[in-house]
Amino acid sequence: MAALDTTRITTGSFGLVGRIGAIFASVVNAVVEWNDARVTRNVLSGLTDRELEDIGLCRGDIDVVTDGRR
Repeated sequence: MAALDTTRITTGSFGLVGRIGAIFASVVNAVVEWNDARVTRNVLSGLTDRELEDIGLCRGDIDVVTDGRR
């Protein structure tokens, strides 16, 4: 799992450079979130039905969990 520190607030970054940095950070964050969902989906898909039942899921729940709706 990747980690991206988004809690740091930069002050004084105004203008074009600040906006470019914010856009870059949001693109990186979107890619990290997409990759985490992809890895989670692949791992859950690799489990047997019995293993999914043990953790309280069924095959239909995999997309719900990886989309963050649960």
